[in-house]
Amino acid sequence: MVRENGSLVTEFILIGLTDQPDLQLPLFLLFLCIYVVSVVGNLGMIILIRLSSHLHTPMYYFLCSLSFIDVCQSTVITPKMLVNFMWKKNTITYSECMTQFYFFVIFVICECQMLAVMAYDRYVAICHPLLYSLIMSYQMCSWLVGGVYAFGLVGATAHTGCLLRVLFCKENVINHYFCDLLPLLKLSCSSTYVNEMVSLAFSTFNILFPTLAIICSYVFIIASILQIQSTEGRSKVFSTCSSHITAVGVFFGSAAFMYLQPSSMSSMDQAKVSSVFYTIIVPMLNPLIYSLRNKDVKIALKKVTDRITF
Repeated sequence: MVRENGSLVTEFILIGLTDQPDLQLPLFLLFLCIYVVSVVGNLGMIILIRLSSHLHTPMYYFLCSLSFIDVCQSTVITPKMLVNFMWKKNTITYSECMTQFYFFVIFVICECQMLAVMAYDRYVAICHPLLYSLIMSYQMCSWLVGGVYAFGLVGATAHTGCLLRVLFCKENVINHYFCDLLPLLKLSCSSTYVNEMVSLAFSTFNILFPTLAIICSYVFIIASILQIQSTEGRSKVFSTCSSHITAVGVFFGSAAFMYLQPSSMSSMDQAKVSSVFYTIIVPMLNPLIYSLRNKDVKIALKKVTDRITF
Protein backbone atom coordinates (compact mmCIF):
# COMPACT_ATOMS: atom_id res chain seq x y z
CA MET A 1 0.00 0.00 0.00
CA VAL A 2 1.46 3.36 -1.04
CA ARG A 3 1.56 6.11 1.59
CA GLU A 4 0.49 9.64 0.88
CA ASN A 5 4.09 10.75 0.66
CA GLY A 6 4.81 8.09 -1.94
CA SER A 7 6.63 5.71 0.38
CA LEU A 8 6.21 1.96 -0.17
CA VAL A 9 7.48 1.14 3.31
CA THR A 10 4.76 0.62 5.93
CA GLU A 11 7.04 -0.51 8.75
CA PHE A 12 10.71 -0.58 9.67
CA ILE A 13 12.83 -3.22 11.39
CA LEU A 14 15.15 -1.97 14.13
CA ILE A 15 18.39 -3.95 14.41
CA GLY A 16 18.99 -2.60 17.91
CA LEU A 17 22.29 -2.49 19.77
CA THR A 18 23.16 -6.10 18.97
CA ASP A 19 21.74 -9.06 17.07
CA GLN A 20 23.33 -11.66 19.37
CA PRO A 21 20.61 -13.60 21.24
CA ASP A 22 22.81 -14.27 24.28
CA LEU A 23 23.11 -10.54 24.97
CA GLN A 24 19.42 -9.68 24.69
CA LEU A 25 18.39 -10.53 28.27
CA PRO A 26 21.46 -8.97 29.99
CA LEU A 27 21.02 -5.79 27.96
CA PHE A 28 17.30 -5.73 28.74
CA LEU A 29 17.99 -5.92 32.48
CA LEU A 30 20.79 -3.33 32.25
CA PHE A 31 18.74 -0.74 30.37
CA LEU A 32 15.65 -1.45 32.46
CA CYS A 33 17.66 -0.56 35.58
CA ILE A 34 19.04 2.56 33.86
CA TYR A 35 15.54 3.65 32.83
CA VAL A 36 14.11 3.12 36.32
CA VAL A 37 16.98 5.08 37.90
CA SER A 38 16.54 7.83 35.31
CA VAL A 39 12.79 8.21 35.82
CA VAL A 40 12.92 7.95 39.62
CA GLY A 41 15.93 10.27 39.85
CA ASN A 42 14.53 12.98 37.59
CA LEU A 43 11.00 12.86 38.99
CA GLY A 44 12.50 12.88 42.48
CA MET A 45 14.53 15.97 41.57
CA ILE A 46 11.41 17.73 40.25
CA ILE A 47 9.38 16.88 43.39
CA LEU A 48 12.24 17.88 45.70
CA ILE A 49 12.65 21.27 44.02
CA ARG A 50 8.89 21.86 44.17
CA LEU A 51 8.67 20.94 47.87
CA SER A 52 11.79 22.80 49.08
CA SER A 53 11.19 26.53 49.30
CA HIS A 54 14.91 27.41 49.51
CA LEU A 55 15.41 25.69 46.13
CA HIS A 56 12.98 28.11 44.45
CA THR A 57 15.78 29.96 42.67
CA PRO A 58 16.58 30.38 38.95
CA MET A 59 19.29 27.73 39.08
CA TYR A 60 16.92 25.05 40.37
CA TYR A 61 14.08 26.28 38.19
CA PHE A 62 16.30 25.46 35.18
CA LEU A 63 17.39 22.19 36.78
CA CYS A 64 13.72 21.24 37.24
CA SER A 65 13.13 21.90 33.54
CA LEU A 66 16.21 19.84 32.64
CA SER A 67 14.90 16.93 34.71
CA PHE A 68 11.54 17.12 32.93
CA ILE A 69 13.32 17.07 29.54
CA ASP A 70 15.40 14.06 30.63
CA VAL A 71 12.33 12.09 31.73
CA CYS A 72 10.61 12.78 28.41
CA GLN A 73 13.68 11.95 26.34
CA SER A 74 14.20 8.64 28.16
CA THR A 75 10.54 7.73 27.75
CA VAL A 76 10.58 8.44 24.02
CA ILE A 77 13.50 6.04 23.43
CA THR A 78 13.94 3.43 26.16
CA PRO A 79 10.53 1.65 26.49
CA LYS A 80 10.48 0.73 22.78
CA MET A 81 14.10 -0.37 23.06
CA LEU A 82 13.25 -2.63 26.02
CA VAL A 83 10.34 -4.20 24.13
CA ASN A 84 12.61 -4.90 21.17
CA PHE A 85 15.06 -6.78 23.39
CA MET A 86 12.31 -9.33 24.16
CA TRP A 87 11.00 -9.82 20.62
CA LYS A 88 12.70 -11.59 17.74
CA LYS A 89 11.34 -9.25 15.08
CA ASN A 90 11.80 -5.67 16.20
CA THR A 91 9.36 -3.73 14.06
CA ILE A 92 8.03 -0.18 14.22
CA THR A 93 5.39 1.24 11.92
CA TYR A 94 6.11 4.21 9.66
CA SER A 95 3.85 6.54 11.66
CA GLU A 96 5.30 5.38 15.00
CA CYS A 97 8.80 5.90 13.64
CA MET A 98 8.07 9.47 12.51
CA THR A 99 6.37 10.23 15.85
CA GLN A 100 9.29 8.87 17.85
CA PHE A 101 11.72 10.88 15.71
CA TYR A 102 9.69 14.08 16.16
CA PHE A 103 9.60 13.93 19.96
CA PHE A 104 13.22 12.75 20.16
CA VAL A 105 14.34 15.85 18.22
CA ILE A 106 12.25 18.14 20.42
CA PHE A 107 13.83 16.95 23.63
CA VAL A 108 17.40 16.56 22.40
CA ILE A 109 17.34 20.18 21.14
CA CYS A 110 15.76 21.33 24.41
CA GLU A 111 18.55 19.60 26.34
CA CYS A 112 21.24 21.37 24.29
CA GLN A 113 19.66 24.78 24.78
CA MET A 114 18.83 24.23 28.46
CA LEU A 115 22.45 23.40 29.27
CA ALA A 116 23.47 26.67 27.58
CA VAL A 117 20.85 28.58 29.60
CA MET A 118 22.16 27.01 32.81
CA ALA A 119 25.70 28.08 31.90
CA TYR A 120 24.46 31.65 31.38
CA ASP A 121 22.74 31.51 34.77
CA ARG A 122 26.03 30.48 36.44
CA TYR A 123 27.87 33.24 34.57
CA VAL A 124 25.49 35.93 35.86
CA ALA A 125 25.53 34.50 39.40
CA ILE A 126 29.33 34.44 39.65
CA CYS A 127 30.41 37.37 37.47
CA HIS A 128 27.56 39.78 38.32
CA PRO A 129 26.30 38.68 41.76
CA LEU A 130 24.89 42.10 42.70
CA LEU A 131 22.74 42.21 39.56
CA TYR A 132 21.75 38.53 39.65
CA SER A 133 18.25 38.95 41.09
CA LEU A 134 17.57 41.81 38.69
CA ILE A 135 18.84 40.06 35.54
CA MET A 136 17.50 36.58 36.34
CA SER A 137 14.01 37.68 37.25
CA TYR A 138 11.04 35.32 37.16
CA GLN A 139 9.96 36.85 33.85
CA MET A 140 13.42 36.41 32.32
CA CYS A 141 13.63 32.79 33.50
CA SER A 142 10.20 32.09 32.00
CA TRP A 143 11.24 33.64 28.69
CA LEU A 144 14.45 31.57 28.62
CA VAL A 145 12.64 28.30 29.32
CA GLY A 146 9.93 29.19 26.79
CA GLY A 147 12.64 29.93 24.22
CA VAL A 148 14.24 26.54 24.86
CA TYR A 149 10.98 24.70 24.10
CA ALA A 150 10.32 26.96 21.09
CA PHE A 151 13.70 26.01 19.61
CA GLY A 152 12.87 22.34 20.17
CA LEU A 153 9.48 22.58 18.46
CA VAL A 154 10.81 24.55 15.48
CA GLY A 155 13.76 22.20 14.98
CA ALA A 156 11.64 19.05 15.29
CA THR A 157 9.00 20.38 12.90
CA ALA A 158 11.63 21.31 10.30
CA HIS A 159 13.45 17.96 10.56
CA THR A 160 10.28 15.86 10.51
CA GLY A 161 8.71 17.90 7.72
CA CYS A 162 11.74 17.30 5.51
CA LEU A 163 11.86 13.62 6.48
CA LEU A 164 8.21 13.08 5.52
CA ARG A 165 9.13 14.08 1.95
CA VAL A 166 11.78 11.35 1.71
CA LEU A 167 10.79 8.16 -0.13
CA PHE A 168 11.47 4.77 1.46
CA CYS A 169 10.94 2.12 -1.18
CA LYS A 170 13.92 -0.24 -0.85
CA GLU A 171 15.23 -1.62 2.41
CA ASN A 172 13.36 -1.13 5.66
CA VAL A 173 16.02 -2.32 8.12
CA ILE A 174 17.26 0.51 10.37
CA ASN A 175 20.74 -0.11 11.76
CA HIS A 176 19.90 1.54 15.07
CA TYR A 177 17.83 1.05 18.23
CA PHE A 178 15.47 3.96 17.49
CA CYS A 179 14.37 6.10 14.56
CA ASP A 180 17.22 8.56 14.21
CA LEU A 181 17.85 10.80 11.21
CA LEU A 182 21.10 9.44 9.76
CA PRO A 183 20.08 5.73 9.80
CA LEU A 184 16.77 6.66 8.14
CA LEU A 185 18.44 8.71 5.41
CA LYS A 186 20.65 5.74 4.55
CA LEU A 187 17.47 3.83 3.56
CA SER A 188 16.14 6.55 1.28
CA CYS A 189 15.62 5.96 -2.43
CA SER A 190 15.24 9.68 -3.13
CA SER A 191 17.53 12.67 -2.75
CA THR A 192 18.45 13.50 0.85
CA TYR A 193 20.45 16.64 0.08
CA VAL A 194 17.88 18.98 1.66
CA ASN A 195 17.69 16.79 4.77
CA GLU A 196 21.45 16.76 5.17
CA MET A 197 21.67 20.55 4.79
CA VAL A 198 18.85 21.07 7.31
CA SER A 199 20.52 18.61 9.67
CA LEU A 200 23.87 20.36 9.38
CA ALA A 201 22.32 23.80 9.90
CA PHE A 202 20.25 22.81 12.94
CA SER A 203 23.06 20.68 14.40
CA THR A 204 25.41 23.63 14.13
CA PHE A 205 22.89 25.94 15.76
CA ASN A 206 21.86 23.53 18.51
CA ILE A 207 25.23 21.92 19.26
CA LEU A 208 28.02 24.25 18.15
CA PHE A 209 26.47 27.56 19.24
CA PRO A 210 25.40 26.36 22.72
CA THR A 211 28.85 24.82 23.15
CA LEU A 212 30.50 28.14 22.28
CA ALA A 213 28.12 29.97 24.63
CA ILE A 214 28.99 27.54 27.43
CA ILE A 215 32.73 27.86 26.76
CA CYS A 216 32.54 31.67 26.76
CA SER A 217 30.51 31.64 29.99
CA TYR A 218 33.06 29.45 31.74
CA VAL A 219 36.01 31.49 30.47
CA PHE A 220 34.53 34.48 32.31
CA ILE A 221 33.60 32.30 35.30
CA ILE A 222 37.13 30.89 35.61
CA ALA A 223 38.57 34.40 35.31
CA SER A 224 36.31 35.52 38.18
CA ILE A 225 37.23 32.47 40.28
CA LEU A 226 40.95 33.20 39.87
CA GLN A 227 40.40 36.69 41.27
CA ILE A 228 39.04 35.26 44.54
CA GLN A 229 41.78 35.41 47.17
CA SER A 230 40.77 32.63 49.55
CA THR A 231 41.14 28.97 48.60
CA GLU A 232 37.87 28.16 50.38
CA GLY A 233 36.04 30.78 48.34
CA ARG A 234 37.41 29.41 45.08
CA SER A 235 36.44 25.89 46.05
CA LYS A 236 32.90 26.94 46.99
CA VAL A 237 32.32 28.82 43.73
CA PHE A 238 33.82 26.07 41.59
CA SER A 239 31.67 23.41 43.30
CA THR A 240 28.53 25.15 42.02
CA CYS A 241 29.79 24.78 38.43
CA SER A 242 31.56 21.41 38.44
CA SER A 243 28.37 19.33 38.17
CA HIS A 244 27.18 21.38 35.19
CA ILE A 245 30.57 21.05 33.46
CA THR A 246 30.43 17.27 33.88
CA ALA A 247 26.92 17.01 32.40
CA VAL A 248 27.83 19.31 29.50
CA GLY A 249 30.97 17.34 28.64
CA VAL A 250 29.22 13.97 28.39
CA PHE A 251 26.17 15.24 26.50
CA PHE A 252 27.78 17.55 23.95
CA GLY A 253 30.74 15.25 23.37
CA SER A 254 28.56 12.30 22.35
CA ALA A 255 26.06 14.45 20.41
CA ALA A 256 28.81 16.22 18.45
CA PHE A 257 30.40 12.88 17.54
CA MET A 258 27.06 11.73 16.13
CA TYR A 259 25.92 14.79 14.17
CA LEU A 260 28.86 17.08 13.44
CA GLN A 261 30.57 14.83 10.93
CA PRO A 262 29.83 13.97 7.27
CA SER A 263 27.42 11.07 6.87
CA SER A 264 29.91 9.34 4.56
CA MET A 265 32.46 9.18 7.40
CA SER A 266 30.12 8.03 10.16
CA SER A 267 30.01 4.41 11.28
CA MET A 268 26.59 3.35 12.50
CA ASP A 269 28.08 0.96 15.07
CA GLN A 270 30.07 3.83 16.57
CA ALA A 271 27.05 6.11 16.26
CA LYS A 272 24.87 3.69 18.23
CA VAL A 273 27.34 3.63 21.10
CA SER A 274 27.55 7.43 21.01
CA SER A 275 23.75 7.72 20.95
CA VAL A 276 23.43 5.56 24.06
CA PHE A 277 25.26 8.24 26.04
CA TYR A 278 23.10 11.24 25.19
CA THR A 279 19.74 9.44 24.90
CA ILE A 280 19.94 7.01 27.84
CA ILE A 281 23.03 7.49 30.03
CA VAL A 282 22.96 11.30 30.37
CA PRO A 283 19.29 11.45 31.52
CA MET A 284 20.23 8.94 34.24
CA LEU A 285 23.45 10.74 35.24
CA ASN A 286 22.06 14.29 35.44
CA PRO A 287 20.05 13.88 38.69
CA LEU A 288 22.90 11.88 40.23
CA ILE A 289 25.49 14.51 39.25
CA TYR A 290 23.44 17.44 40.50
CA SER A 291 22.39 15.74 43.74
CA LEU A 292 25.63 14.06 44.80
CA ARG A 293 27.75 17.16 44.08
CA ASN A 294 25.35 19.79 45.42
CA LYS A 295 25.10 20.63 49.12
CA ASP A 296 21.80 22.51 48.72
CA VAL A 297 20.13 19.44 47.21
CA LYS A 298 21.47 17.20 49.98
CA ILE A 299 20.20 19.59 52.66
CA ALA A 300 16.79 19.88 50.96
CA LEU A 301 16.54 16.10 50.66
CA LYS A 302 17.34 15.68 54.35
CA LYS A 303 14.72 18.27 55.35
CA VAL A 304 12.02 16.70 53.16
CA THR A 305 12.90 13.22 54.45
CA ASP A 306 12.75 14.41 58.07
CA ARG A 307 9.43 16.14 57.42
CA ILE A 308 7.94 12.96 55.93
CA THR A 309 9.40 10.77 58.70
CA PHE A 310 8.25 12.88 61.65
